[in-house]
Amino acid sequence: MVDFGAQYAQLIARRVREAGVYSEIVSHEISASELASRQPKGLILSGGPKSVYAEFAPQLDPDVYGLGVPTLGICYGAQLLAHELGGSVKQTGRGEYGRTVLQICRATQSSATSSDAWGLLTNLPDTQDVWMSHFDAIATAPDGCNVTAVTADSPVAAFEDASRGIYGVQFHPEVAHTTHGQAIIERFVRGVCGTEGTWTPASIAEESVAAIAAQVGDGRAICGLSGGVDSSVAATLAHRALGERLTCVFVDTGLLRKGEAEQVIETFGRNMGAELVHVDASGKFFERLRGVSDPERKRSIIGELFIRTFEEAASEVGDAEFLVQGTLYPDVIESGTGHAAKIKSHHNVGGLPEDLEFELVEPLVRLFKDEVRQVGRSLGLPDEIVQRQPFPGPGLAVRVIGEVTPEAVALLQEADAIVREEIARADADVWQYFAVLPDVHTVGVMGDERTYAHLIVIRAVTSEDAMTADWARLPPEVLATMSSRIINEVPQVNRVAYDITSKPPGTIEWE
Repeated sequence: MVDFGAQYAQLIARRVREAGVYSEIVSHEISASELASRQPKGLILSGGPKSVYAEFAPQLDPDVYGLGVPTLGICYGAQLLAHELGGSVKQTGRGEYGRTVLQICRATQSSATSSDAWGLLTNLPDTQDVWMSHFDAIATAPDGCNVTAVTADSPVAAFEDASRGIYGVQFHPEVAHTTHGQAIIERFVRGVCGTEGTWTPASIAEESVAAIAAQVGDGRAICGLSGGVDSSVAATLAHRALGERLTCVFVDTGLLRKGEAEQVIETFGRNMGAELVHVDASGKFFERLRGVSDPERKRSIIGELFIRTFEEAASEVGDAEFLVQGTLYPDVIESGTGHAAKIKSHHNVGGLPEDLEFELVEPLVRLFKDEVRQVGRSLGLPDEIVQRQPFPGPGLAVRVIGEVTPEAVALLQEADAIVREEIARADADVWQYFAVLPDVHTVGVMGDERTYAHLIVIRAVTSEDAMTADWARLPPEVLATMSSRIINEVPQVNRVAYDITSKPPGTIEWE
């Protein structure tokens, strides 16, 4: 999937994977030779915020068009195909945004499709809802392509030339608002590109185990285990590949949720077969975080301390040369790549020291969170691990806004425990939920006296893979109970707020 700065770039990749086909995101700056070396079955050109006529508009190496690889352009990608292959794009002064009715052109659709060629819109309803987000419009299709759909403001809402494998849609098939969008994507990746759809959780697990065994060889590895689904799945894959040559290391940073250290050790003992070393390093972490309030600095300190702790543990278990991590694709994207802006450094990506002594083993680095859960189920891991809500590697350090002290963490642990208890009791369908301690004091009245105490913010979101998220519409009575309990049971708290920010524009975590 060639990214031109699309808002939905990650979503396109996910939709392709949901069709059972592996997808990978590359920059539009990739050369034709590098692209060809990857032997792609097909290309999807993403949308993007620019006009094809804008200064510094993102382009594609012209030689890519000569590779003979089936290509689907979406929004800006479709406009670029039209612009580069003999069609035209015009600035009409009138865009289309949101839900739009698409009208399929049956005459050109049938003439463009033979019995041995795939039409993306064949056998779909004559009219259907699609999601538009564009200002410029394709005026004429590329040379040799037929117009297969229109809308009130798009004379070329879709085009194709099946003989050359060229397809374009002005709308966004990857979003749920496009009613037959997934069918269109599946027709391209399965029908046009001829893929078999065999990229399943079970196949991912088999490939990962083989890859770990090949990378580590006869060496030893340690695995940084947090107890979350990512590190647990990574540990299970590594244990199947390495057996007794793997040691899992659980580092208690002092920044975990209430009772979490004991829970992780107990759960690991019941469900995992690998050796586990428990290291209490809380004193070191609090000492290094003293006086630090900048979130990126916190992440950097925690990332380095994790590594130093792992290095010490490695020397005690036979000088392990490899470190297994549960790094995910979103971790890499958000930490910044050569062509993606850094949102925040993940402790296991942007926080790694330059003098790292380990060779990293990251079997999940190609996967989204929901895919990791599927792999975990295929490995036989129980729901208490697979369905465990995400927890950031830096722990409560990025939920305590400002300086991280033992006292602040202890206060937040109590409030967070109440949030988790009440949402679990309400059986609410949410992706992630927790409490945040801002560096704010507020005035209140308690026992007829003025107070000046801490604010607790509750955060709860729904999501599929953490790349995007929406705030959870919790019942008012659940929010009321959480607020009442926190104020009554947690000393030094006199106010509770609920965060109703989605991602984007916010992130799930506050730091």
